[in-house]
Amino acid sequence: MTRTRLILIALGVVALVLAPLGQGNYIIYTLTSWLLFSISAMGLNLTLGYAGQVSMAQAGFMGIGAYVTALMTLAGLPWIAAVAVSITSCFAVGLLLGWPALRVQHHFLAFVTLAFNILLFLVLRNEEEITGGSFGLVGMPRPSVLGIATDSNLNFYYFTLACFVIAAFVMWWILHSPWGRAFKALRENPIRAESLGLKIRRQTLLAFAIGSAFGGLAGALQTPLVQFIEPGSFALFHSLKLLLMVVVGGAGFFFGPMLGAAVVILLPELLRFTEGYYLIIYSTLVILLMVFSPNGLIGLGQRIWNQFRPKQEQRADMKKGFQL
Repeated sequence: MTRTRLILIALGVVALVLAPLGQGNYIIYTLTSWLLFSISAMGLNLTLGYAGQVSMAQAGFMGIGAYVTALMTLAGLPWIAAVAVSITSCFAVGLLLGWPALRVQHHFLAFVTLAFNILLFLVLRNEEEITGGSFGLVGMPRPSVLGIATDSNLNFYYFTLACFVIAAFVMWWILHSPWGRAFKALRENPIRAESLGLKIRRQTLLAFAIGSAFGGLAGALQTPLVQFIEPGSFALFHSLKLLLMVVVGGAGFFFGPMLGAAVVILLPELLRFTEGYYLIIYSTLVILLMVFSPNGLIGLGQRIWNQFRPKQEQRADMKKGFQL
């Protein structure tokens, strides 16, 4: 990582620290929602953007993490224990869901994950004795960190920001590890990757499991944030919204999910001054982006940067190569 990029990242973290100061509870709540959805979108980006596998069940994994955390904290267990179980549970379910990926790929796999998300929604809605059914669960406590309570929205924002920074660092480490390079090879050319000795089945399972674990972490943060969860919060619509975050931001780019989550979560709030037209404007902007820049906002930024970037010209006497 270059020095310039490190400075930009440090400035970004400082901006996130200063962003909620002087703001009302609603703005702080919206910023916190952006952070936790960015964590979930990072996991989906690993599955879709790097491993090249289409998943439509990320909201379902958030639901697993949210309900596990809610049930455990309501039973009096600490949040840190609940989040550990949530992440582990989502990792295990991701492994099980990854098995169909051994036989189906791409849009066929999308139908498998879609069916899983719908099935999970039905289970959460019908098992009223455990999940509360359509009435959901309420009253989950917020955690205390080093003796500091996170009951206020500002304190919980900083708690979520710390989890976001840790999750981003873990994702950066994964992507720069041999696993990350294997995921990229799986996306680019699975046949060539297998010919080089990569275990395609193992990499596919890992992509699902690790991406699912990030969704579990996001769900574990959503539970104490809203202190009320119900099955509709993790329906298929929310999986599509997470997919939109990854695609709009730029699938396969590290900062793509964060930028995409900002567009999906924060941009509608910024456009509310247009009153009843904000959804029309928002939808039009997203459609135009997908038409003219399929690689998302980061891909569009790279194209603009390349237009103004000085280009290296090949020497005229070298165009034909060396003459022997």
